[in-house]
Amino acid sequence: MTSSLDLVPELAPYQDQPAQLPAAANGKVGVLRLGFERRGDRTVLSDLYRQSPLLVQRALYWDEEMPGLPCVMILTTSGGVLQGDRLQMDVDLGAGAQAHLVTQAATKIQEMDANYGTQQQSITLADDAYLEFLPEPVIPFRHSRFVSHTLVRLAETATLLYAEVLQPGRKYYRDGEIFAYDLFSSQVRAERPDGRGLFVEKFVISPGRFPVARIGMMDRFHVFGNVMLLTDAGRAARVYERTAPPVWDEETPLATAVSRLPNEAGLVFKVLGQETEPVRAAVRAFCTAAREEVTGCTFPPTFSWR
Repeated sequence: MTSSLDLVPELAPYQDQPAQLPAAANGKVGVLRLGFERRGDRTVLSDLYRQSPLLVQRALYWDEEMPGLPCVMILTTSGGVLQGDRLQMDVDLGAGAQAHLVTQAATKIQEMDANYGTQQQSITLADDAYLEFLPEPVIPFRHSRFVSHTLVRLAETATLLYAEVLQPGRKYYRDGEIFAYDLFSSQVRAERPDGRGLFVEKFVISPGRFPVARIGMMDRFHVFGNVMLLTDAGRAARVYERTAPPVWDEETPLATAVSRLPNEAGLVFKVLGQETEPVRAAVRAFCTAAREEVTGCTFPPTFSWR
C-alpha cells in the first residue's frame, strides 16, 4: 500500500523494507477517527473508530474550568512509532463542538535500520467549533525517520490550538543522543471548507546532511516548540498583544516569539530552549492566553506529576 506521503522527496533514500514485518503490513497501520458534536450544554464523542496501534477509550470531563469539554487521550499499543508504521488520524468537530486532545506520553520515534514511519492527520472544524490538540513532546531516537502531514479545514468562526514540542532525541541516554536522528519532517496545511488555502508551514530536519547546531537554526538550543492558533482576526489580535514582544532569556536560556499567519489565519508561536520544561511552560502560557481570549475560561492547574 503506497500513499502520497510515501512519495515525498525527503523519503527517497529510505525506501528499503524492514527485515521483520513489511511496511504498512497488518498491525503497522494505525487508524483513528474521532467525531464530536454538541449536545445541550456539552460536547460528546459521537463517532469513534480505532485500529491498533492507535487507541482511544472514552471521553472524560475532568476540566473544571470547562466542564462540558470532552478530554480525550490518544494511546498507542506499540510503545512508539516503529519502522514501517503508517498512522492516520481524522478529527471532526461539528458546529459549536469543543474538544481537548492529548497523548498518553511523549511520542517516541524508535531507532530504525530500514524504511520510516509516517503520520497523516486530518482536522475538520465547523462553525464555532473549538479544538485544543496538545500532544506530549516528540522524541526522535537515533537513526529514526519520520514524516507528518496535517491538513486543517476550518470555518472562519472556528478555532484550533495546535502544539508540537520536538526534543533533540534521548539527550541523557548513555553518551547522549542530540540530533542523532536521520529525518524529521512536519507539514501543516490550512484551508477553508471551500478549499481556499490559508497557509502551509513545513520544516525538514536532516541533521546528518545539514547540521542544525548553527546560527540561524537551533544554534545552542535543543528543544523546539511550535504552536499554531487558528482563529478570527479579533481574537488573534488580543492574544498577540498579550504575547508580544519577543523574549530572549539568557539565563534559562529560552527564546520565544509570536508572528501573524498569512490571510488572517491566526498566529504562530515559536519557542527554543535547552531543556524541555521551560519550553513546555512557555507553550502553556501561550495556550492559556489563547483559551482565555477565545472561550473566556482559563486552563486548570497542571497535574502534580507534570
